[in-house]
Amino acid sequence: MKLEDIRPNEGSTHAKKRKGRGIASGHGKTSCRGNNGEGQRSGNSHKRGFEGGQMPSYRQMPKLKGFKNRFREESAEINVSRLAQLDTETVDLAYLQQNKKASSTAVALRVLGNGEITKAINVKASYFSKSAKEKIEKAGGKAEIV
Repeated sequence: MKLEDIRPNEGSTHAKKRKGRGIASGHGKTSCRGNNGEGQRSGNSHKRGFEGGQMPSYRQMPKLKGFKNRFREESAEINVSRLAQLDTETVDLAYLQQNKKASSTAVALRVLGNGEITKAINVKASYFSKSAKEKIEKAGGKAEIV
């Protein structure tokens, strides 16, 4: 086999459409452009999405604003000052949800260090800020990560 013997596969190539070469060609007279209107004239081009003066479909649709992350896990947040007001020795997410101090849809508890605490409380949470952990342990409590 030589380079000059290579041919394209049968049916993979075909002759270009010869428009405007007489009625017998099948593409004569109007050259596949129809009889009248903007598309039939030379120099025809309009913007992407143009629908002949009708309001384009992309402008008919409402605008989407933002998006919602369906995998986001909500966490309840509580400050050290709020912990000091509770009448219990151990605090966790379940306790706060039962007493309506945290959202029922929360899956994690975050303890933040705003305020002061004087009594010893054992806290079980997913996250503690540095200052919150220091304040709880200074008061004689335990800060346990669950």
